[in-house]
Amino acid sequence: MEWITRNLPYLLAGISVGGQYALIAIGYTMVYGILRLINFAHGDIFMVAGLILVYATTVMPIYIAIPLMIAATVLLGFLVERAAYKPLRSAPRMSVMISAIGVSYLLQNMALYVTGGLSQQYPQIPWISDSVSVLGATTKRVTLITPFLTIVLVAALVLLIKKTKIGMAMRAASRDFETSQLMGIKINSVISITFVIGTFLAAIGSLLFFTNYTGVTPTVGAMPGLKAFVAAVFGGIGSIPGAVIGAFIIGICENIIKGLGWTNFSDAFTFALLIVILFVKPTGLFGEKATDKV
Repeated sequence: MEWITRNLPYLLAGISVGGQYALIAIGYTMVYGILRLINFAHGDIFMVAGLILVYATTVMPIYIAIPLMIAATVLLGFLVERAAYKPLRSAPRMSVMISAIGVSYLLQNMALYVTGGLSQQYPQIPWISDSVSVLGATTKRVTLITPFLTIVLVAALVLLIKKTKIGMAMRAASRDFETSQLMGIKINSVISITFVIGTFLAAIGSLLFFTNYTGVTPTVGAMPGLKAFVAAVFGGIGSIPGAVIGAFIIGICENIIKGLGWTNFSDAFTFALLIVILFVKPTGLFGEKATDKV
């Protein structure tokens, strides 16, 4: 019983962090599935969502600030797609990747200017920030909520993709971008909706993440973003279930390593895992082998 009490917080934290990584990883995998683009700015949008709530709560109640933060984050994702990616639709992939990196640095530097480089204290969210006891172990309620909320959101997303017209259009675009355009699918609208969904989930992930890790800095989105990217690659980039499973595996393993006292190696494990999976199964757990059209 003592062993459970001692290690349960790490396991719960791992499941919670895995859910947060999953919500970010879905944005990576959805965009890649359609555009074959790694949106390197995605982690920074996650960071901006945190800053928006920090400053919004200084002028309005938290129950108004949270929906405003989500709406503003979604708008930011939409604007990034329209300004940085849409004009490069027919450009070489390297140009689009450079644009994504440029957007990432732009968001980081804007955050640096606004914050002065200082860590901003994330506001306390009523109820989910409260501490609870589970089998003698103390943790925040958000740790318990995160995996269930993640599963609900992922299930809703899968239903959207499988059962709606816009979902059908997304699946068609991911299969064959050019043919989808020829068949009359409004590809620009599909891509914009994909970015909107991805940034919405990133905003929810930001809310859950910063409730546990309360310091928001201009570069704080980099590491969660990279780990979510690794999760997407591990699960099979382009596969939503794969991204979710990969994120939970990484989150749990990372926190178990911390529980063993090897905190300094927890980040190294994530990237070592990426190297191993690229050697053993480059397409990831659930990824499909790409075929070139001739």
